[in-house]
This record gives sequence, C-alpha cells and structure tokens, in this order.
Amino acid sequence: MYPFKEGDFAPRNAWYVAAFCKDIGERLLSRWILGEPVVLYRKKDGTAVAVGGRCPHRYYPLGESTRLGDSIQCGYHGITFGPDGRCTRVPSQEKVPSVYNIPSYPLIERGLWAFIWMGDPELADESLIPSGEQIGYGLDGYVYKPVRTMEVDGRYQLLNDNLLDLTHLGFLHRSSIGNDGNASAPEEREVSGCKVRSRRWIRETEAPPLFADTSNFRGKVDRLAGMDFHAPGFHAGLHDTYVSKSDRERPGELLQSSKVYHAVTPATRTTCQYFFAYGGPSDEYVDAYSKSLWPVLDEDKFATEEIEKILQKSESLPPELMLKSDGTAVIGRRILQDMMDQEREKVGEPA
Repeated sequence: MYPFKEGDFAPRNAWYVAAFCKDIGERLLSRWILGEPVVLYRKKDGTAVAVGGRCPHRYYPLGESTRLGDSIQCGYHGITFGPDGRCTRVPSQEKVPSVYNIPSYPLIERGLWAFIWMGDPELADESLIPSGEQIGYGLDGYVYKPVRTMEVDGRYQLLNDNLLDLTHLGFLHRSSIGNDGNASAPEEREVSGCKVRSRRWIRETEAPPLFADTSNFRGKVDRLAGMDFHAPGFHAGLHDTYVSKSDRERPGELLQSSKVYHAVTPATRTTCQYFFAYGGPSDEYVDAYSKSLWPVLDEDKFATEEIEKILQKSESLPPELMLKSDGTAVIGRRILQDMMDQEREKVGEPA
C-alpha cells in the first residue's frame, strides 16, 4: 500500500497518540486506530483507559453506549464490560461466556498526550515513548497547549511525508509561515534508531508574513527551523527567529522562539487523526499564535486529502519521481517499513 510494500499499512507494535489528555474524561470518547474501534475514558479514580469499541455480540459501537461506574454497558443488549475488557454481565442469561471479552490496550499519559499501544501488550515498552527532554517539552519559560484535533481523509503517511519535507512551507504556506528560504536552505540531518533529526538555518531572508506580523519586525532575519521525527507518527519541531547577524542595530537578537508538535495516528488505511500542539513564551502568545496557525493546518489537510483522492482514483500510478529534498522523508519511510518487516517476520502476515 503506497508508499510501502504491497499489503503493508502501519506498525502495530508502537506507541501512537490516541488523544490529548484533556479530552479523556467521564464520557466515552470514540476513536478509530489502526482500523480498530477504540473507546477512551477515565475511571472514577482518574486513570485513563482504552478498550475495544466493538461489542462482540452484534458489533454495536460501545462508544455510543452507557457508562456504568467504571464499566461500559452496550446500548443494544446491555452486555457489560469492565475497564480491563472483561465481560461482567449478559442480561439475557446467567452465565457469562469466557469468550465475551473486548481488547484492553496499554495507555500511557505523557505530557499533553495519551499514547496507545495497539500491538502485542507484552511488548509495550514505555521507554519507547519520547521523553519531554527529547521533544523539548516542559522547558522553563515555555507554555504548552493542545491546539487542534483533526480527522483527515488521507492515509497517515501522507502527513508524515509532509512533515518530513518542510520545503513545502515556501509554497503551500507562502501566505503565512514560509518563503523561498525554506526550500533553498541546506538541511542537516541525523538518524538514530527510529528517530530522524532535521535542521535548517535560513539566513538573510525576509520574515514570512505571519512571523513579521507577530514580531512587528520588517528587516532581514535568520531562522532556525527543525523537526524531529519519532516513528511511527510523532513530530517535535522548533522555530527560532533572530534579527539577521548583518543588522547594524540588533544583530542576532532573538525575536521569537516556539515549539510545535504534530502527532499523526492511522485511523484506517486511508484516514488518520492529526493532533497539533504548540509551545511559546506565554499563554497570550500561544493562544494568539495558535489561532493564526489554523489556516496553515487546513492547508496541510487539503493537500493530504487531494493526494489521497489521486491515489484512490488512479487506475495505476507511475513511478514516484524523487528529489534531493525527499531524503528525510525517504528515511522516515524506510524506518516504518523496517518496523513492519520485523513484525511480519514474527507473526508471518502483513502489518
């Protein structure tokens, strides 16, 4: 399945963002993750849990059912399941069949995000979740907030590719956060295991429109733009803007510093969830700047969905012609393909 091997889709033995922590509460929250319905909620003691969202009786959606204490009662025939996935009651009979259980998934809250493990629970290693230090989260002088959760009608790897190749900022986002410097600046890249680190110094350019407006600075600037990809779907970025070193009055003065977080989670083979968060120097700054970024997120959503339409409607696809700037995205794809290959070797079937 484009852009992976035929039949491959996404790694299962990995951590994906299921939701922002703030969105998990008493009410039942439905998600599709890796082609499976999932229900998220908090028990009375505040612990967040994730269970399968499909009743095994007639496949009624448990996300549209009823909370009974820490359990879920199916809204169709009243079959009840505990937070561990075990069936506790079948109203139409006294005996509860041992097979009447639903999956229970490991769920870990870390920072703003709740990470879920959809694969073999015995392999769910919490150390594989990127730490605050690794992603620049929790730093003094920064405020961090979840900004937006989006459902995107496009396969998750299209968004991963988008975030792994930021040369598109100068064109898709020219009216807001990008200019030609995003494409022409040389890229520094590091690869370590399932992490890809990318940095670009964009020097002696005009500030993009959104940065110019928020910083109230109209001279030449130097920008440091970076993104770290933590496979399979977490991107931690930074963007620092300085007065150009060539400026006579304020050379090298920091104008803006921000952190951006993009989590991309496969919902089905051709749809995904997109979680965007932002970090900046104050509540007011983060709130104002985040609002300005909504059109940027809509542009990425539009591009992803339009490419998905091409993929689905084409009778056949010609060979993909790659560019030098695709190097980071290609590495990201290879990491994911290697994860799926390893899973296939263990279970003998496509990921």
